[in-house]
Amino acid sequence: MRIERVRYTSPAAAALVSAALADLTGRYGGDGDGTPVDPAQFDPPGGAFLVAWLDSRPAGCGGWRTHHGAPATAEIKRMYTVPEARGRGVALALLRALEDSARAVGYRRMILETGYRQPEAIALYEKADYVRIPDFGHYKDEPGVRSFGRDL
Repeated sequence: MRIERVRYTSPAAAALVSAALADLTGRYGGDGDGTPVDPAQFDPPGGAFLVAWLDSRPAGCGGWRTHHGAPATAEIKRMYTVPEARGRGVALALLRALEDSARAVGYRRMILETGYRQPEAIALYEKADYVRIPDFGHYKDEPGVRSFGRDL
């Protein structure tokens, strides 16, 4: 597996983000995720976007952006693994790489939102030592939101 930093608007990232939103639409309806996202939020030094490759094919993605609600806190967005790569450690490798990249520029905490219809995501974050935190952000008042955080 190879993980590389890319622009959010790169072809590989765009294809994976599109697939991620389609997956969320299938689970929740609507447009998948109504959270406002500006691609520039994932540019250094205030963010990063990563793509994982398996066998020369994009297998997953994830990014972080500065969370302005708390100091030195990064928010994970657009975590996704293609179905054929699931169960191969892609998501955990991406998560750890995101943490490393945020830590390298001074961030001390990661937070994220997921939902009750994503049990595999919840299991990943719990396995990676993330704990439930008060809900925040775009979906903070939605009953199905699950927010997690972890000190780096």
